[in-house]
Amino acid sequence: MVEMIAALGLTPEQVEAVLRSASLAPSVHNSQPWRFLVRPDRIELHPDRDYRLSAIDPDGHELRLACGAALFNLRVALQAFGVRPLVTVLPGKDAPDALATVRRGGVFTPDDETRTLLRAIPARRTNRRPFFESGVDARHRYALVRAAELERSWLHVVGSPDDIARLKKLVRKAHQIQQEDPGLMAELAAVTGHRPGATDGIPPASAGFSPEAQDEWAFRDFHPGQNHERPRGKDYESNPLVAVVCSHYTGALGELQAGQAMERVLLTATTLGLSASFMSQPIEVAPVRDELRRELGGTLVPQTVLRIGFGSPVPATPRRAVAELLLEPTNTAN
Repeated sequence: MVEMIAALGLTPEQVEAVLRSASLAPSVHNSQPWRFLVRPDRIELHPDRDYRLSAIDPDGHELRLACGAALFNLRVALQAFGVRPLVTVLPGKDAPDALATVRRGGVFTPDDETRTLLRAIPARRTNRRPFFESGVDARHRYALVRAAELERSWLHVVGSPDDIARLKKLVRKAHQIQQEDPGLMAELAAVTGHRPGATDGIPPASAGFSPEAQDEWAFRDFHPGQNHERPRGKDYESNPLVAVVCSHYTGALGELQAGQAMERVLLTATTLGLSASFMSQPIEVAPVRDELRRELGGTLVPQTVLRIGFGSPVPATPRRAVAELLLEPTNTAN
């Protein structure tokens, strides 16, 4: 077991709290594909390839997006402790295999927005249940778009009926391709359902309802192979706010940037009383992702698709202990 140490001017207990906040980021099917290397002068964020879902995420896109979200949480938690984070993304030989390093860049005075975002980190949930029919107003939409812009990314709100119809078609197309992949479906089944003692994956309480023919969107079934009948009157909402988190460039750098933007959007939604879930099938199927990019004009790079609305409370998903996420200082390889 790796012992927690002081870093960046923080005590070991404070560093643990920072890493706990980072570990509460969203990841594809709650896979939590991240590790941390703590040194006195920096915290390194590394991918945990043992927790990458290789069939669902063959190119590591979802892994890097999740690690970007964890990086954003880490930044917010450091700011709350009065540390101005100095982030280097893809540091190369300075930190082999790391996706980012965070050093102390001076003193930060926490403001109301920082404290609000920090409180939202443990409150944020992926809500796969039906939302209420009440819409998301312009003020809330502006706040979500602003959140992405603050992280040098873009939130494309899908507005017109024609655009929504085209996106529905792409989601359904990608969903069907994934449904016909035995390896992918086996991987999905392995991280869902009743798994006593599991610290990752999606338990039944967080799985939402099984899809049915009348649903407007193609939803994943997180109850594969189980008889899970939907309660009467619990159909999904007809018109959720659907938005695409986009980066301005491709590759790992764009994915890490978009992951930070995605998490800022999700935390902002949480502060506004909004719920969100993912419809990332068209991102995970590369040819469909290319189609979606063309639909967006070819310049923006789609990184994930969000469904946003007002929903009822849902429980938290399980998390690995911080101690399990620590890397040995003498061995940074995964």
